[in-house]
Amino acid sequence: MPDLSIIIPAREEEFLQNTIDDILLNIRGDTEVVAILDGYWPNVGLLQHERLQIIHHEVSVGQRAATNEGVKISQAEFVMKCDAHCAFDEGFDVKLMADCKEDWTVVPRMYNLHAFNWKCLKCNNETYQGPTPTKCDKCDNKTDFEKVMLWKAKSNPETDFMRFDKDLKFQYWREFKKRPEAQGDLAPTLSLIGACWMMRRSRYWELDGMDESHGSWGQMGTEIACKSWLSGGQLLVNKKTWFAHMFRTQGGDFGFPYQIRGKDVQKARDYSQNLWMGNKWEKQKHPLEWLIQKFAPVPDWDDAMVKNLPKVIPTWSNHVVARKHLTSEERSVKGLVYYTDNCLDERIMGAVQRQLLVCCNGFPIVSVSLKPLDFGVNVILNLERSALTMFKQILTGLETIDTKVVFLVEHDILYHPSHFDFAPPRRDIFYYNQNVWKIREKDGQALFFYAKQTSGLCAYRKLLLEHYRRRVELVEKSGFTRRMGFEPGSHNRTERVDDCKSDVWFSEHPNIDIRHSGNLTESRFKPEQYRSQKSIRGWTLADEVPFWGRTKGRFDEILDVVLKS
Repeated sequence: MPDLSIIIPAREEEFLQNTIDDILLNIRGDTEVVAILDGYWPNVGLLQHERLQIIHHEVSVGQRAATNEGVKISQAEFVMKCDAHCAFDEGFDVKLMADCKEDWTVVPRMYNLHAFNWKCLKCNNETYQGPTPTKCDKCDNKTDFEKVMLWKAKSNPETDFMRFDKDLKFQYWREFKKRPEAQGDLAPTLSLIGACWMMRRSRYWELDGMDESHGSWGQMGTEIACKSWLSGGQLLVNKKTWFAHMFRTQGGDFGFPYQIRGKDVQKARDYSQNLWMGNKWEKQKHPLEWLIQKFAPVPDWDDAMVKNLPKVIPTWSNHVVARKHLTSEERSVKGLVYYTDNCLDERIMGAVQRQLLVCCNGFPIVSVSLKPLDFGVNVILNLERSALTMFKQILTGLETIDTKVVFLVEHDILYHPSHFDFAPPRRDIFYYNQNVWKIREKDGQALFFYAKQTSGLCAYRKLLLEHYRRRVELVEKSGFTRRMGFEPGSHNRTERVDDCKSDVWFSEHPNIDIRHSGNLTESRFKPEQYRSQKSIRGWTLADEVPFWGRTKGRFDEILDVVLKS
């Protein structure tokens, strides 16, 4: 297995062999080349080499799909994507790998590639590379021209820094080189050109590879830059090495090899703007506003524009893809029992219900409320709010639903879809999702500690029915005390309902437990407010929550995102 795979998506590329030859001449590490011939064969076949893999498609799949395919084929630790018309510094591969941490994307310094000149065969006059000449500037020759290959990097311009503008369109940023943070051999850059970049192969898939929803081409630099930075990693230019890129902007037979229509370019840009300006990428930890502020001042981005960018990362609701259609058999496996006392802010209640409808994957919902509710199959109990009422609501929901496995869900928990991916391994155990953060409604303060909560409970319906029938019977007879506890199987006190045990799991992303004035249980955000410090293991106060983004001072914005999605 090589250390580095260089992926070259190629479409009608005249200089692919030159690029491969240059790479093989200048590599100094265990590096291979994977060339994707995307819907064409070169006029002259590629020379075979032990470090070259060739993949051919009869029909073009597009630059993004071809790049993804090349990375799938690779078994190397690092992957690099480069265009099929580039030259490289000696030892560029080992220099880049030596300075590439786990969550880094690195790009070499860029020069322009002077690949060839046109030579007039009548007067020997040479002109700079471009479309096939129609007339010699020095004589009357209109037909006899020859390409003279040079294949060398031009010393000027020397390009290190790039950015995108307010429309997320690529721009050079030469002025950035004067900034203090730009002075080292490894320096941050806001964006990059899609012609050459490198990262670890595992990192590539952590970032979801190339998003083919953009289309074949366009916004690649913005995509890689935003994924690199907003995921919590870095995008750096390595000035210790370089590559040279041939720019073909003159059209004719010296233009972009992929056929790109104007509407395709606009489609890619519209998709990119919706994704990044809306903070809709599932794996981002920072909003786009954070990135612009990090590099501020950024040309084209005035304070008003930055201020108007969303400052929170939306929930799954705003970018959920169509989930698998469930068969009737699959729907009979898992179900949700939702219970509410109808005593909370309608915005919170509405956001939670909307989130549940999006993320529960079509599983049946039975809602048990104290007032009529248009949510799932609704059952109304004419009771006053109390602990006993809550237990009766849960029991009623369990008696109404007919699925094998049941999730208990509450009216003030924002559930992440990964919560409902869980399947209880045993039929005699209560399971609690402990990946839950408490968020104080009034200021967005976030708090985590390990806890078993009824709102995170999942178990087989039969086990839950037996427990809650016994619980309701005991409370009706002797009343409820905190020593009995709310959570089945969570303690060994003599007041427990039964002898069943419990276990825990952690969903991929956390749920949000909203702490508001109407909670049945007290909200406590100070360690000294708890009688036992053993009950608050893992105590963590924070201003932001993984996946959900910053919550401190911005909780209303999170609700707005869910409600408007």
